[in-house]
Amino acid sequence: MNITVHQTISIYMIKVSAITNSSVLQIGSTGSVQAQSDIYNTGGFTQPAQEVVESISEAIPLVPLAP
Repeated sequence: MNITVHQTISIYMIKVSAITNSSVLQIGSTGSVQAQSDIYNTGGFTQPAQEVVESISEAIPLVPLAP
């Protein structure tokens, strides 16, 4: 069975706060989704980051959690 979809989408502003490696941002409909992975060095870093040395007992959550 063939289905033809005609649509018009007008986007005046879109704000995306975060996209992770497994996120999909879809606007409109699609017949298939193809995986794509891109890595960008937007900070212009030239060396690897320092390793984090931290024990579980010293870990402080980034978001305050209720007791």
